[in-house]
Amino acid sequence: MTESSGWVHLSPEGQEKLKTELARLKTVERPRIVKEISRARDHGDLSENAEYHAAKERQVLLERKIAELEDTLRRAKIIDPASGDPTRAYLLSYVHVRDRRSGEEIRYQLVSPAEADLDCDRISIQSPVGRALLGKGAGDEVRVTVPAGELVYEILAIERPA
Repeated sequence: MTESSGWVHLSPEGQEKLKTELARLKTVERPRIVKEISRARDHGDLSENAEYHAAKERQVLLERKIAELEDTLRRAKIIDPASGDPTRAYLLSYVHVRDRRSGEEIRYQLVSPAEADLDCDRISIQSPVGRALLGKGAGDEVRVTVPAGELVYEILAIERPA
């Protein structure tokens, strides 16, 4: 989740999503795990209590996740979606591309690594495709090497979120 500048760039929506997840982990998951540990402790000898050790491991992982989210939110720099050159692809831009080989059209949103979600076509600006699209405009051709080979995209349009 870290970015090279020390800041974590987030959209306002991304910040809210992380805050909501942090609150859920603290108010729902943390108490649930504490109860699991307490129940397992009641079973007696802790040295051979697999349920207790598994619950303690889940607690360690949860506390690590909470610390990561708190750190991310502390270092968050919220990006105004309307800022920047509207004709160029930057963080939070929607980029409409056409795959030169297949003719398929795709609409990506360029986001920070913390907000990437491939199922929703939200790609990180640190991914190969995201890096290749940054700073480009409508009509530009982009070639990018990915594990599956080379992609060649024509940028059809750039949109900024409202």
